[in-house]
Amino acid sequence: MLVDLVRIQVAAGRGGSGVVSFRREKYVPKGGPDGGDGGRGGSVILAVSSQLRTLLDFREHPVFRAGRGGHGSGNNRSGKDGEDLVLQVPSGTVVRDVASQEVFADLVEDGQRVIVAQGGRGGRGNGSRATATDQAPRRADPGTAGEERALELELKLIADVGFVGLPNAGKSTLLSRVSRARPRIGAYAFTTLEPNLGIVALDDERQLVAADLPGLIEGAHLGKGLGLQFLRRAHARAGVPHRLQHGGPGARPRATRTRGRDV
Repeated sequence: MLVDLVRIQVAAGRGGSGVVSFRREKYVPKGGPDGGDGGRGGSVILAVSSQLRTLLDFREHPVFRAGRGGHGSGNNRSGKDGEDLVLQVPSGTVVRDVASQEVFADLVEDGQRVIVAQGGRGGRGNGSRATATDQAPRRADPGTAGEERALELELKLIADVGFVGLPNAGKSTLLSRVSRARPRIGAYAFTTLEPNLGIVALDDERQLVAADLPGLIEGAHLGKGLGLQFLRRAHARAGVPHRLQHGGPGARPRATRTRGRDV
């Protein structure tokens, strides 16, 4: 199932607090401050994975929290840093902030990463607060809170060419002939319910990505057929060929008309 629009809540981890501690050793009557700093909170990171094609996992589990930082301790020991939470998303994911509706990131390249919630900073212990005028501080800083925000993830299929036309016009057949993709092909309307992608080799060095889009019928803007929802997730960078059928129902498609740059 292709889920292409979800809303999630992300929360980074809080930083650990610093600690007030003083050195205690035998034969050392006046040990100085040795309170350690708190660890930083974990961040929430989105990373592109070429193995994914849907946002289904985010719909099932919409709330994500990174680990919090550990507190400092005596003997100048810092707290453990919180573990970052890395969420895998498919290529073509657009990240928006729900509150402002601003685009936070446009994730396309495999392995691309973006921090969507920064972890909190760890607080300083009294060991690092000592100064020339205050050599025995008796206070420490608490850790700061991590960022929290609501995000909207929208999946857009990134293709060089998209095939658009009436149902059963031969779009899936065309894709199967020009690429190694194997979409479902049937002698009935709306065989394709979700876009299919295929790699088309132009020569030994050049290739393009073609997308077979679900059938578009008259009145689709009113919700007829599959409506227009699938069009908002398909971005064709080179052109959108329209597969035309001549000779009435059952006739073999013969022509392809292209809008956009020639490919």
